[in-house]
Amino acid sequence: MLDVLPIRAEFPILEQEVNGKPLIYFDNAASSQKPREVVEAIKRYYEHDHANVHRGVHHLSQRATDQFEAVRKKAQAFMNAAHDHEIIFTRGVTESINLIASSFGKTYIEEGDEILISAMEHHSNIVPWQMLCQEWGAELKVIPIDEEGNLIMERFDELLSGKTKLVAVNHVSNTLGTVNPIREIIEKAHKVAAAVLIDGAQSAPHIKIDVQDLDADFYCISSHKMYGPTGIGVLYGKEQWLNEMVPYHGGGEMIETVTFEETTYNGLPFKFEAGTPNIADTIAFGAAIDFIERIGIEVIAHWERELHNHAVAQMAEIEGMRFVGTAAEKAGVISFLVGDIHPYDLGAILDQQGIAVRTGHHCTQPLMDRYQIPGTVRASFAVYNTKQEVDDFVKALKKAVTLLS
Repeated sequence: MLDVLPIRAEFPILEQEVNGKPLIYFDNAASSQKPREVVEAIKRYYEHDHANVHRGVHHLSQRATDQFEAVRKKAQAFMNAAHDHEIIFTRGVTESINLIASSFGKTYIEEGDEILISAMEHHSNIVPWQMLCQEWGAELKVIPIDEEGNLIMERFDELLSGKTKLVAVNHVSNTLGTVNPIREIIEKAHKVAAAVLIDGAQSAPHIKIDVQDLDADFYCISSHKMYGPTGIGVLYGKEQWLNEMVPYHGGGEMIETVTFEETTYNGLPFKFEAGTPNIADTIAFGAAIDFIERIGIEVIAHWERELHNHAVAQMAEIEGMRFVGTAAEKAGVISFLVGDIHPYDLGAILDQQGIAVRTGHHCTQPLMDRYQIPGTVRASFAVYNTKQEVDDFVKALKKAVTLLS
């Protein structure tokens, strides 16, 4: 069993009370909390090292640049990318997907082409492709799911064709917790010469990522899901694709030469990193990667599985309990409803008892339509959560159900 208490001690925010009760934070799929070393990294940068990166010969600029670029190498190792210039810093998964939709779309998509996504995608992996299809006359097709929350791979096989130019799916569903068979998806897509983008927002904190082993073309992660700051993430892209694609934004840093007649573009990764970057949070993201590596991603995943199973076993005893998403391969996410009680009402009463859960459609409205429900209550776990917190959560949930029934 993991010794959680020393880990919890690294997260000052967990020491507080909410509504007179000790905070139980089960909204980790939305955004995880930050260990002290991440907060200190931001503070240290602004107090000692702040300067713009890549552009100065003076000492502070060189120091900031060294720290900034060191994180690129950490992200490369974390994802096992072949080259550090395949690591593009973005504001997060949403911007990474929009970058690919824009740059890949302008470079490769033509009228009549097809893009495949799944029925369990987050809005950020739906809307950019809709916009792309509208712009270029392409068609968006959707891989359906079964009642348990698994992709129906037979339908994927039927949808995949020579017209498919890109497949964009999540590795782990933020609502269902389903772990998708992305290796199989990538292999099959490559047989029809389609590129594959993986939304790794929910997988990066829980699953070992090896983009070379997976043979992924694009893979996106967000710092704030990984115990790091908001506003920073990584787009991994294969060197060949990134070299061929047109830039996303224009401005400083992404240029080689500029005249009023013509501009030539910088090499990778800077071709896709226009303007002054989010330096402090990027450096702190490196501290978050260090935190995960120090504990071990396998250790984290095992503990979260224990918490998930411990919670489900007790929750299943509540009359009227309905779990939404019961795939065999799952991450530490539990979406549920109880009887006819509205999820918002359950969430509000849990909050009164100091327990933070997420309620609503979780930015997956089409998925809610699939299950014909308005939304769910979602509890999601992180390495600093405890079995005692799970017990207290279930006790509070039973109390809420009694009050609302």
